[in-house]
Amino acid sequence: MAEGFEPLPRRTQDIGTGVLDAAFAVHKALGPGLLESAYEICLEHELVQRGHEVQRQVPLPVVYDTVMLEAGYRIDLVVDGAVIVEVKSVEAIAPVHEAQVLTYLKLSERRLGYLINFNVALLKQGVKRMIL
Repeated sequence: MAEGFEPLPRRTQDIGTGVLDAAFAVHKALGPGLLESAYEICLEHELVQRGHEVQRQVPLPVVYDTVMLEAGYRIDLVVDGAVIVEVKSVEAIAPVHEAQVLTYLKLSERRLGYLINFNVALLKQGVKRMIL
């Protein structure tokens, strides 16, 4: 094991599995081609139906010079207080999208996030798991 690396808690891993299962169900039902907002609200619904606590469009302030500043950042979904989900419906995931999730993880002090692009034929091609 790498020095300083701490494995994810089992609970966090289980939540992540639940997120993926729900995302696959939503994609199977809707397919590609809708707006991000449609996938986001449907994924929220699917997760709640499966017993998860979900917060949507969670404000994420930036702490700078010991001051908490509202910078307009919003996390699409926070699942069970532990896992971040950033929903996309784009032609291709760009490095800036990955950087966005990593930044959200860092600022929110969470360790597991998913970048999910629903605008793909097979959802497994649109899922990026990110760990801090």
